[in-house]
Amino acid sequence: MTRPIALVTGASRGIGRAIAERLAETHDLILVARDEAQLQDVSIACQATGARTDCIAVDVTNFLATAERLTGLHVDVLVNNAGVAVMKPFLDMTAEEWHRMVNVNVNALYHVTRAVLPGMVERGHGHVCTIGSTAGRNTFVGGTAYAGTKHFVMGFSESLMLEVRDAGVGVSVVMPGSVDTDLFPASTNRTWMLEPRDVADAVAFVVHTPPHMLVHRIEVRPLSPKRPRESSTPQSH
Repeated sequence: MTRPIALVTGASRGIGRAIAERLAETHDLILVARDEAQLQDVSIACQATGARTDCIAVDVTNFLATAERLTGLHVDVLVNNAGVAVMKPFLDMTAEEWHRMVNVNVNALYHVTRAVLPGMVERGHGHVCTIGSTAGRNTFVGGTAYAGTKHFVMGFSESLMLEVRDAGVGVSVVMPGSVDTDLFPASTNRTWMLEPRDVADAVAFVVHTPPHMLVHRIEVRPLSPKRPRESSTPQSH
């Protein structure tokens, strides 16, 4: 039986890798990130669970390269996962840091989604799932850029959902709280945080709902910063 195809951006490590490995149980995969060697490593892990994989090494902030590599691909599920975070007060943030976050967290959503969404609409089915953050509805000191980009994710996703639902395409946002990844400094206590596979399970949940049902927004959090995970093992990806 033909498997559906999921495209995951930022698939080379962290949450993106966990999502790819989780969806490999049910989907064939198009793995997208900048690092070809890391993508190949993820590809091998996903193939071990039965998925066919295709690796595309591209910088999703490059709109010409993204359009060239992704336009016309058959994609049933798009997971917009690529993201970066720099937590600094506005007056301490450089223009380079600001533009990098906007380019990855905001502009790449357009480039990637615009490349694959027309095929979903034409076929009358598909699902776009974007990894947001609880910062998409909260604010904090040092969050002018990061929280701003995640607020954009919320507005973008809800508007897109209203635009394409009558064509049979669902749009969802998964909003994690703190996740044990290398976005945090090495000295950070991460034993209480979510693990990447927790976010991957949330993505699998929203994309496996019945065709008539849409989970548009889901928020997942660590239970408590005062309660370490039962198995607080370091993340290898």
